[in-house]
Amino acid sequence: MSWRSEDRIWIELIAGSRKPSNVCWAFILFLGSLGFLLVGTSSYLGRNLIQLFPSQQIIFFPQGIVMSFYGIAGLFISSYLWCTISWNVGSGYDRFDIKEGIVCIFRWGFPGKNRRIFLRFLIKDIQSIRIEVKEGIYARRVLYMGIRGQVAIPLTRTDDNLTLREIEQKAAELAYFLRVPIEVF
Repeated sequence: MSWRSEDRIWIELIAGSRKPSNVCWAFILFLGSLGFLLVGTSSYLGRNLIQLFPSQQIIFFPQGIVMSFYGIAGLFISSYLWCTISWNVGSGYDRFDIKEGIVCIFRWGFPGKNRRIFLRFLIKDIQSIRIEVKEGIYARRVLYMGIRGQVAIPLTRTDDNLTLREIEQKAAELAYFLRVPIEVF
């Protein structure tokens, strides 16, 4: 989602980890790991905690121990995913201000000293807008901003899955707005 003000300010909102697919995967992982842990625990206790799997068919050593281990590991990974979703890691905005001649890039990170990631550049230091296109099984289309004397800064996420037409149109609009050339890699 982007917002423009009479060719003076362009604000591009960046979605973070609060995406429906991430919530779905975290939920599926939580339920699956809870199932593994319950099956491992029921094989240890010798009672059916889950009616679908009789505990007599699963021996605690080694199957029950392995299932308990997978259940605990899955709960840790699931809790990590739920934390990144609740903190909305990766969200933020890109602000291009022609009037002041400044570009501001803001992202939320993990809690701690560097939770807020805030970068400022002068528009006159921007050399180009770069498009990286890699086709194949895992297609990758990323938009970068090339800055004089520094590494290129990504403006889109690698998992956005933008079509080639969408990434080209976005690059063309941004390059026209900033009055810089486009480079393709």
